[in-house]
Amino acid sequence: MKKITLLFGLVFLMSCGSSEEKKKGFEYNRTQKVEKKSYTAKESSVPVDLDNKGIGPIKSIDFGNDVDSALADQGKAVFNQKCTACHMAARKLIGPAMKGIYERRSPEWVMNMILNPTEMLKQDPIAIALLKEYNNVLMLNQNLTNEEARSIAEYLRTL
Repeated sequence: MKKITLLFGLVFLMSCGSSEEKKKGFEYNRTQKVEKKSYTAKESSVPVDLDNKGIGPIKSIDFGNDVDSALADQGKAVFNQKCTACHMAARKLIGPAMKGIYERRSPEWVMNMILNPTEMLKQDPIAIALLKEYNNVLMLNQNLTNEEARSIAEYLRTL
């Protein structure tokens, strides 16, 4: 009787599964591809408004027809230093994607947001809507000069 019990116990232990079924630890499937999304205005709940000039020192700006390459290069350097913690060109991050910004906002609004984010986030309806969309993460005032803001605005035209 003891031999039969021992035999059944041994058969039972062997039938519990192979070592392939008993993987331990974390397994990650690296063959799955993740598609990176580009920003489109349709993905945002904030309306496009090209008439809103924003709140701040910039009342009017004329870009001209051609991009000023030297100014855009300066703006790229400032953007990379001050803005890339929250903004990327073609993807949403902590803040909106910058590519195509002038299809959604006026140049004056963009510069006023760069120069005067505190007041814009308190009073401007578009800035307030963006604040809500981006989980109430405030855009910090980087204390840029008008010239630095203008160079960033020129760089954003190249995206």
